Amino acid sequence: MKKSLAELIGTFSLVLFGCGAASISGISSTGPAGIGLLGISFAFGLAVVVMAYTIGPISGCHINPAITISMLVAGKIKAGDAVGYIIAQFVGATLGAGVLYLIQGGAPGFTMGEWALGSNGWGAGYLGAYNTTAAFITEAVMTFLFLTVIFNTTSRIGNSTMAGLAIGLTLVLIHLVAIPVTGTSVNPARSFGPAIFAGGLALKQLWLFIVAPIVGGIVAALVYKGIFED
Repeated sequence: MKKSLAELIGTFSLVLFGCGAASISGISSTGPAGIGLLGISFAFGLAVVVMAYTIGPISGCHINPAITISMLVAGKIKAGDAVGYIIAQFVGATLGAGVLYLIQGGAPGFTMGEWALGSNGWGAGYLGAYNTTAAFITEAVMTFLFLTVIFNTTSRIGNSTMAGLAIGLTLVLIHLVAIPVTGTSVNPARSFGPAIFAGGLALKQLWLFIVAPIVGGIVAALVYKGIFED
């Protein structure tokens, strides 16, 4: 229960800080503004760094169903714990998006447009207007690289004291590349929370941000097990 609660709080924080930076301070459906792409990238990355050192000793700080499923495939978490983690992550992301919605609703003239609250998406009208193939490849490959860093930095031969920083900085790099394409998910829960409130195209396109990160995470687990695991 403590582990699941830690995952809920961690995912809540990731969505509130990351999506909050994007939707309040950083970027709109038409392009960057405010803190811009770099600022949003660091908001997500720093949120992971902070949570890694806060809840990492309790739950391992997955705060991402793709990570939990990948860890399950690699045999690093039990199925029962994985189910509890995933439920907590989706609940935390939804609560984080709900709080963000309440905050943004307090702004004069606020309206829920397409892809509101930092929702992920692709295609005409969304940032770089990349197609479905580009969006899927981006999400799957970036998640694969993200999990590769996570597996190896947290392994027995990795530097565990620096793992949180390395993982957070990897997420910064991922956002620097992927934001114009999909807004960057690599995390089904992070996409789920905002999409539930935004509805419309954000909800219709949610499937890609569930499937692609999970595919990338599973491939990373298989590569780690087959090649890198000591």
